[in-house]
Amino acid sequence: MPTHTETALEAFAEEWQEWHSAHERHRAHPHGFLAVTHLHWLDSNPTRLEGLPGTWSAEADVVRVVLEPGESLQQDGVELNGVELNSFELKPDARKSLEFGPIEERGGINLVSGDTVIEVAKRGGEYIVRPRNPSNALLREYQGTPAYAPDAAFAVAGTFVPFEAPRPTTVGAAVEGIQHVYEAPGEIRFKLAGQELALTAFNGHAPGSLSVLFTDQTSGKTTYAANRSLSVVPAADGTVQLDFNRAVNLPCAYTDLATCPLPPAENRLPVAIEAGEKTPYERQDQK
Repeated sequence: MPTHTETALEAFAEEWQEWHSAHERHRAHPHGFLAVTHLHWLDSNPTRLEGLPGTWSAEADVVRVVLEPGESLQQDGVELNGVELNSFELKPDARKSLEFGPIEERGGINLVSGDTVIEVAKRGGEYIVRPRNPSNALLREYQGTPAYAPDAAFAVAGTFVPFEAPRPTTVGAAVEGIQHVYEAPGEIRFKLAGQELALTAFNGHAPGSLSVLFTDQTSGKTTYAANRSLSVVPAADGTVQLDFNRAVNLPCAYTDLATCPLPPAENRLPVAIEAGEKTPYERQDQK
């Protein structure tokens, strides 16, 4: 008969597997980042983008798309290049100029052209366009992401210690020439492998959550060199569970068409965290 400890470890492994499977399904979404075919940086010069309708430009914090007659673009299921009808005439052949923005930093909108979802976003103060198509080879050939077997030793308790005031923190990016600025509300202190450690935390996507970007002594060996990410939710008293088994790769681990942030310098951990996702198969010849 299994002991209490054996039963707990088995439950821990099962919960991790359920989480990992769900994360993989999300990653392999038909219009997720594995479906990104191009990364276009917009400027004031109207330009045709490969495989997309219209000419695209960005100026004065506004993205402008000019559609020719017969070109189609939708937003939220609404056709944006429909015919115009006024009291005088039907104008089915007119060019149509569309404007989007301003878009907040790290924000974005989705447009649709056929099977392609077109992400229009702002990164590093610049506007980008990233088409996402389910037929993209990276998505079609995706094999899943290798990961360490779950190990409860890498699920540790920590304490979130808020700063006196949130600190704007500038970090580099996977794409040269841009920087990201995040607000860091505090740091998470914890102990691992006999060492007292701390990680600067940024505000997460979900309310009340924190996001931690880090590297460790496995980075560039068994795990992706540039970064990994861990999402945590502190309790009201500041206690937090750091389960490094759920450390995940960011999009830049799979594609050069991502603008992912790099960890702040203080988040380069001096220990080997042999837990969580490993270097993707797609990058293993680039370690």
